[in-house]
Amino acid sequence: MTCRELGPEDISIFSDAICEYFETTSGEKAQVRSAYLLEGDYPENWNDFHGIIPVHGDFTGTVCFSAPKQLLTHVLMLMGDSSYSDAAHLDLVGEIANTLSGRARKHFGEMMKISPPVAFLGKHEKIKTSRAGRPYAIPFTWRTYEAGLVVNLCTL
Repeated sequence: MTCRELGPEDISIFSDAICEYFETTSGEKAQVRSAYLLEGDYPENWNDFHGIIPVHGDFTGTVCFSAPKQLLTHVLMLMGDSSYSDAAHLDLVGEIANTLSGRARKHFGEMMKISPPVAFLGKHEKIKTSRAGRPYAIPFTWRTYEAGLVVNLCTL
């Protein structure tokens, strides 16, 4: 199967979505660093909590948001939440992944079908990526926290 992989303009949609999410939530933009191509089929996640959005339709692949517990706790506090359980962190990481994917869908169109998020806790978990595309990591900093997005999409 041949597909069109993501280009710099596509990656910038995700970078902009990260900045917009954190600015809307906290009044402070995230500082997105340069996206880079991940090597290998199974990229390692670099944080505590992960929210994965499977994508299908005219697009195939995944979008994975990865964040440390402290970042998520800070966002929960800003949202007025008083529960800082793992379940609350899992809900939030899935919600952020879903929000970022939804914003990207506005760019890619209605043929980008996003599935409900799959959230999990676990450092060094591996995510099976689509064999059709090549995964890009989009690292960023919000306040003092390091987090990232792994985008592995291609259009059919």
